[in-house]
Amino acid sequence: MYDVVIVGAGPVGLECAIRSKRRGLKVILLEKGIVCNSLVGYPYQMEFFSTPELLEIGDFPFTCLGYKPTREEALDYYRRVAHQSELDIQLRTVAQGFDRLEDQSLRVRTNKGAFLTKNVIIATGFFDFPNMLGVNGEDLDHVSHYFYDAHAYAGLDCVVIGAKNSAAKAALQLYRHGAKVTMLVRGVEISPKVKYWIRPDLLNRIKDGSIRCFYNAEVEYISPDAVTYSCDGSIASLKADAVFALTGYLPDYSLLQSFNVDCDTEGTPILSDTFCSTNPGVYLAGTVCGGRRTSTWFIENGRQHAEIILNEIA
Repeated sequence: MYDVVIVGAGPVGLECAIRSKRRGLKVILLEKGIVCNSLVGYPYQMEFFSTPELLEIGDFPFTCLGYKPTREEALDYYRRVAHQSELDIQLRTVAQGFDRLEDQSLRVRTNKGAFLTKNVIIATGFFDFPNMLGVNGEDLDHVSHYFYDAHAYAGLDCVVIGAKNSAAKAALQLYRHGAKVTMLVRGVEISPKVKYWIRPDLLNRIKDGSIRCFYNAEVEYISPDAVTYSCDGSIASLKADAVFALTGYLPDYSLLQSFNVDCDTEGTPILSDTFCSTNPGVYLAGTVCGGRRTSTWFIENGRQHAEIILNEIA
């Protein structure tokens, strides 16, 4: 019998586990992939917006070479913290739901058996489930909802779909590595929420013609060598050796449903002040708390959920 079962071994899940262990609670983490699985999906050498002290967990200092840490430095830091804290992490273990027993404890079902616990903390983030376009051809091999490295696309025709941070950064990196970049933006402008040092750079590249951009553009379908889209009542096609559909990400709503976590009409989990869901004993921590509002919680403020939740559990 565990005091706490944590689903997700990202930064916030690790923080919850460390705080649980320091309170003398018996805790285990269930992770469907590897430690910080979502961060692995970030672009290579991506620089975090936050400075290292805002990304620290467990009071372990986070040092890095520059003013802000890179993806690789963050992965190394969180892995070392997990090891130093001697956390019990079950990797490649997929949570599949729960049963409530007569004594009100929970039996968490997974692909590797069941775990008995008094409390569950879901800290799965949202990066594993992209917003799908819902068009034919979206599943072709040259279409991706993630962007890792621009070097492989030098000299190729690349179409970037989206207008927020991921799309903006991908378009600029592709352009600077020699790709021929076109952006398709559903709205009338590049999102004002794009980071303040990235947006002007992108707008200037669009203005001088280095990056083509079509606004009010809706993707109709994707073929092996082109993207067909509608724009202001007209249909057009773009040559595309690679397509990056960077249109945002969602929490794993099927997982939330399997734990009877209710959401409001906008898809935001309904939580108490202590981040307890409508299902007693099941808590949410980190970015998953925001539902579709993925700009609400980050590592720097999501890590604070751990202390609030553990105050109630303890």
